[in-house]
Parts: sequence; structure tokens; C-alpha cells
Amino acid sequence: MIRFGLRLAVAGGREALVRFAVIAAAVALGTGLLLATISGVRALDAQFGRGGWLGAAPDPAAQGAPVVWASRSDFFAGDPIDRIDVGVPDTSEQTGAGLPGMPRLPRPGEYYVSPALHALIAAHPADQLGARFPGREAGIIADSALPSPDSLVAVVGRTPDEVAAIPGARKAAAISTEARAIPVAALDLVLSVVSGGLLFPVLIFIATATRLSATRREQRFAAMRLVGATPRQVATLAAVESAAAAILGTAAGFALFPALRAAMARYPFTGQRFFPGDLSPGWPAAALVALGVPLAAVVAARLAMRRVRISPLGVVRRTTPRPPRAWRLVPVLAGLAELAYFIGRTPHTSNGQVAAFLPGFLLVMAGLVIAGPWVTMAGARLLARRARRLPTLVAARRLADNPQAAFRSISGVVLGLFVVSVGTGVIGTLVAERGVRNGALSAVTMRQPFDRAGGHVPDDVLTRLRDTAGVTFALTVRDNPDNGPDNPSGVVACAELARIPQYGQCPPGAQVAQIWGNLTGYDRGRTGTGAATVWPASPLAPEGLATLPIGQLVLGLDGTAAAHERARTALELAFPDERVPPGTDVDFSTSSRNQLRQFQQLADVVMLFTLPIAGCSLAVSVAAGLSDRRRPFSLLRLTGVPLRALRGVVALESAVPLLAVAVLAALTGFAAAQLFLKAQMRYTLSPPGWPYYAMTAAGLALALAVIASTLPLLKRITGPETARNE
Repeated sequence: MIRFGLRLAVAGGREALVRFAVIAAAVALGTGLLLATISGVRALDAQFGRGGWLGAAPDPAAQGAPVVWASRSDFFAGDPIDRIDVGVPDTSEQTGAGLPGMPRLPRPGEYYVSPALHALIAAHPADQLGARFPGREAGIIADSALPSPDSLVAVVGRTPDEVAAIPGARKAAAISTEARAIPVAALDLVLSVVSGGLLFPVLIFIATATRLSATRREQRFAAMRLVGATPRQVATLAAVESAAAAILGTAAGFALFPALRAAMARYPFTGQRFFPGDLSPGWPAAALVALGVPLAAVVAARLAMRRVRISPLGVVRRTTPRPPRAWRLVPVLAGLAELAYFIGRTPHTSNGQVAAFLPGFLLVMAGLVIAGPWVTMAGARLLARRARRLPTLVAARRLADNPQAAFRSISGVVLGLFVVSVGTGVIGTLVAERGVRNGALSAVTMRQPFDRAGGHVPDDVLTRLRDTAGVTFALTVRDNPDNGPDNPSGVVACAELARIPQYGQCPPGAQVAQIWGNLTGYDRGRTGTGAATVWPASPLAPEGLATLPIGQLVLGLDGTAAAHERARTALELAFPDERVPPGTDVDFSTSSRNQLRQFQQLADVVMLFTLPIAGCSLAVSVAAGLSDRRRPFSLLRLTGVPLRALRGVVALESAVPLLAVAVLAALTGFAAAQLFLKAQMRYTLSPPGWPYYAMTAAGLALALAVIASTLPLLKRITGPETARNE
């Protein structure tokens, strides 16, 4: 039976070969994307795991002479730099065994850097970057210790006393290299929803492809039953036919995976690229995919043949399927209720939050597939009541007769629209709530915050900073003794503020003004508006400012990239023991901007993958439907129904459920996004902007274009010869 099943799969004529090739291609695409998704999750874990030591947390189990450690951050050209200062005693015999990627710990006057940072130091003048790391380069940090090829990391050797002077310095024999937990639960959740958003359309594509010419296959197997084939033999033939295509597709999917991995390695999903070696599914997962995909195809084939197994006449004596009931809306409502339950009950741990929200999103996605036929039937009945022409009436009756089959062709597009709606709602709200609105002045205003209770800025340092190329002014902002909840944090003499009028002015008659430490403000509603800003007066006298601690040292820049880095390097050399690095507000908002960019990139990935896959599923489904109905369509043409009317029937059969369920998917997506935002972040959903509507319209237009592209098949398959030969 196995040999006979293989002959049926590949030697059954052109139609059989096309069906076999389409199923194999669908399985190959699904297998490749499944391997890529598993590899992406493993690479994310590896990326965070490799950076476990960058926090410089002490390792309590380490033995040996104590070493002083201090972890700090820095910036270059808007990219963050991880820096660890190490104070090794002269008598220490430390080899660096507890520090990955380096043969030993750097001594005072030495430093190790990552390959990416080494390239930047070599490509730029020392006064812009290299001078921040005094001494000589002792070596390059190995890739095994870096989260990404783009990681900017430096380990700088200094004396123990110098490192101990840095706020937050710790003393331990070694630092911990344990993997860090992924810091943002939302990133876990979005990755999981993205995986589901990618895999659901792929699985639907595979299921749609396996049903290609399903009606003719059922008729063929039913004929075999009538001539004496047993149910077991028919089931074996169906399983062999599907397994052969699935095995070939799985092998092709594994062959496709290296190309997908290379593309993933070039794309910074998390703001930094993955190492290609990290993008591996692992042997257990690869074996599970290799065995599970063909097995799933066999199970699906046996289930698809259940009508033939029950009765060989079951295919011929067809009855109208039972109409879907309203209970199909229950899974969608249950998923939304699950998300709503956690409003005010959000778990505190990252894993707990993922476990709380992910089932709700997946239940809603599955619920949309379950509810789709009922929505299709409701749309068909509404269309039938308003039908005035033959194509509309026939399409409505056919949709109402079998809404499950009609929805199946557009389910991939609907799921893609749901995922894009969720991503747009969450990301758009995060941008509205967390997005940093840096003005023009923020980009050319660099500040050095002081960790201690007031920094000391010698006059010669101020002079040297003012003489730095690209620096337009240097100003010390003193701590405001009247620093209430609504008062600016600093004070400055009005005479000094008058020299930089672009930052605002004092009230008439005032000698000292209250002003924010960055000269522009931090929070929305408490931000200066530039030269028109009138800062509140302070009751302090100018001569009393010298007794107040310095909160921040502010530099004005000419706006060039070289001036930014020269000023930053000069500040770090002048104040080498400050934990918080110098930077502009744009620099300090890098983390927030990178996180939002990560979410946006993931949403783009879903859109770029989902719509083409859903389009392929739609094309295959419509083409399969035309192939299965070519005899009734041929008979209609013989009775005088024009070809244009038949094309209208096919178009309406796909367009009505597409548009009806698309509205449900979009509304459900925004509802799920609102519930998640309310529970996780206490935000209210922000209305989507025009890009979402443009993208949605483009996706629906693409789907309608796919439907239109299959209409020319009607003329070829509904000729008189079809009615005679069938």
C-alpha cells in the first residue's frame, strides 16, 4: 500500500504533481519559519546570558584576593557602552578565570575592549573616544563574553583606591557570570505573540495546502472503498500521500533554514544583532520538528478522510453542514476576560507576567479562527437580505451553506490583522506615554550630573572645557534649596543666564532664577519652551550661590558629532570617578528609544511575514475552491450564466468574509491591547495613526488583488468539456 500511495502522489497526473508540490512548499516554509522562531528565542536567551557579567555583581562563591569592581555606562554616537573598572592589588595573582573572554584581569594602565569598540577607537581621534580609556590596550574581549557583535564593552584596569572612589564600587574575589533574566516582561510577551502571529498563518497555510483538491481526493478514495478497499487501506493511502509531501517539505525547510538564519543574524531584533552561532534550534528541538511535522501531516490526513472511512457513499450523499452557533464567540470573549482579570492583579515577576498574559492572547487568536465561520454566516445572511442581483444571491447562499469553508481561505489574513492591531496599539501607546520628546536644545546641551552631595568644579577645569573645540559655553547649576515637587531642581545667576538667552530669561528685577539642571526641563508640562521661557525667580542673592552644592555641570555644543564626543571625553577626563556619565537628554533616553524600536521592529517582522504568507494561503484556497467546484460552475455556464456573473460569485464569496471578519479582528486586537496596557502599565490605549490605516488598507487591497488574480482560472476550468468529462 505504501508503494501504491507513493504512485498516487507523484504519478496521478499534472493535478497530483501540483498538489504534491504545493503541499511540500507549504510544509517547507512552515518548517523553516518554525526553526527560525525557535532559534530566535534561544538566541535571545543566549544574548542576555552572555552579558550576565556586565553588571559586575559579586560572586559569593569565588575564592582569592579581593578585587574592586565598578560597573558604569557611557555613550558614543548615541550607542551605549558598558564599562567595568577593575582595581587589582599589586600583590594579586588574579588570572581572570572568573571573567569571561579575557586571559587575565587588566592591570592599572591597561584595558580590554570588544571588537566593535576597538574598531571605533581606531577610526576616531583619541580626544573623541580613545582618551577615555587611559593606558594601553591589553587585548580584545572574545565573542563568547559578548551579547552581540555590536556590543561596546570596555574593562579598564585602575588602582584599587581609584576604583573604590567610584560610587557603587564593590569588593569581591570575582564577579558573577550567571545569566541575567530578560529585563522586560513585555519583550517576552511580544516575542511570544509574534511567534504565534507568525506560526498561526503558516499552520493555516499548511492546512489549506493539504486540502488542495480535497473533494477530488475524497471522491477517489470513496471509489476505492466501493471496489473493496478497507478503511484501513484508504487511511494508509491518505497518510502515505501526505507524509511523502511532508517529509520532502520538512527536508526542504531544514535546507531553507540557513538562509533564514543568515537574514536573522543581519537584523537587530533587540537593538543588537545576534551571533550566527546562537541562532540554532538545538538538537532536541530540531529532532522534534523533523519528526513532528510529518507526523502531524499524517494525523491531519487521517482526520480529513474520516467521512470516507465511515461510509464510501458519504462523499456522494452530501448534506448541508450544520450552521455555526453563537457559542463560537465564547473563546474570544474568554480570552479578553482573562486579560481583563489581571487589571490590578498583575504578577510581580517577569515569568509570572508572561504566564498571565500570553494564554489570553493565544486564546483570543484561536477564538478568532473559531468565531470566523459564525461571523461569515452572519455577513452572508445580511448580504442575502439585500441581494438584488444573481452573483450576490448565489454568493450569499453558498456562504450561508458552508461558512466554514469560506472563512478558511481568509483566516490567515485575519490573524495577521489581529497581531498587527495589537502591536500597533501597544507600541503607539508606549510611544505616546514613554516617548521622550527631545527638543532642539536637548540635543546640543550636555550635562555632567554629580553623584555626591555637590560636585567640585575648579576654575581651570571650567576654562579647559570652554576652550574645547565645539563647546559654546560651560555653566554650573547649583542645587535649589527650595526644591519642592513643582519647583525646578537648580538655581543659576541671571547674569549667567543672560549669556545664553536661547534657554530662557529671568523675570524683570530678578537676580537668581530657578531652573532645571539640564536648562530645558525633564517632564511634560514642566519643560521650557526656549528663549520665550520665563523661569521663576529665586529669593537667593547672587553672592550666596557659591555656598550651594553644584548639582550639574552643563555644556553647550555646536551640534556636530565631533563636538559631542570631544566634550564627553573632556568631561570624563575631568571627572573620572562619576558613576553617571556625561550626556545629552537624547543620550539618556537611548534605552527607552531602543526598547520602543525593538517593539516596532518586531511588529514590522510580523507584518512583512504574515501578509505574504496569508496571501499565499488565500490564493491556494481560492484556487482549490475553484478546482473543486468546476463541474457545478461548468453546468451553470451551460445553462447561460455569464462568466462575469460567476466571477462575481467567487469574488463575493471571498471578499464578504474577509471584510466582515477583518473588522472583528481589528476591534478585538485593540480591545486586547487596551486590556494588556491597563493591566501591565495602567495606560489607556492611544488611537492609531494614519500608518496603521494605510497598512491595513494595503493588506486588504493585497488580499483582494490575490482573489482577483485567481478569477481568470474560471474561464479555463468551466468549459463544456469539463461538464462532459466530470
